[in-house]
Amino acid sequence: MIDTSTVVKVGIADMNIVASGSIRTSGLGSCIGVVLYDEFIKLAGMVHVMLPHSSIGNEAVPNPAKYADTGIEELIRQLKAQGASMKRLQCKMAGGAQMFQFQSKSDVMRIGPRNAEAVKQVLLKYGVPVVAEDLGGNKGRTIEFFTSTGILKVRTVNEGTKDL
Repeated sequence: MIDTSTVVKVGIADMNIVASGSIRTSGLGSCIGVVLYDEFIKLAGMVHVMLPHSSIGNEAVPNPAKYADTGIEELIRQLKAQGASMKRLQCKMAGGAQMFQFQSKSDVMRIGPRNAEAVKQVLLKYGVPVVAEDLGGNKGRTIEFFTSTGILKVRTVNEGTKDL
C-alpha cells in the first residue's frame, strides 16, 4: 500500500524533505532529480538540479538548489539535521536528457550529460551510492519517490512509467 496522503512538490532549482508520503518533481529535461534517502528512518530529500557547478552562476545571492555541487551538499546537510545517517544514505536519480540537437560539438550545450557527471562526482565525494538511475535520452521526465517503499516512479514523455 502506497501512502498518497502527503505529496511534497519540488520545483525547478528547488529542494525539500519528506518523512512520510512521497516527494515529486516534474519538468526534468536536462535537469536531474536527485533523491537521497535513509531507508531505515524513511526520510527522503529531493533536489531538482539545473546546472552542474555553482561557479558558472552570476546571481548576487546564489540559489544552492540550482547547482549539483551546492544542492546535493545542502540536501545532505538538511537530511542529517533531521536524523539521517551518512552511512545509510542512498541515491536514486533521473533526468539529464539532451533535449535539443546541436550541430556544434561544444560541451557548453551538453547540459544534461554535464549535470549527470557533476551529480555523480558530488555523490562520490560524499560516499553516497547510486542504487538506481534513469539518465540521458532526449525526453522529459516526472519523478515521484515513495518513502514507504523506497520506489522512485519515473514517468517519461511518450514512454510510460517505470519503477526504480
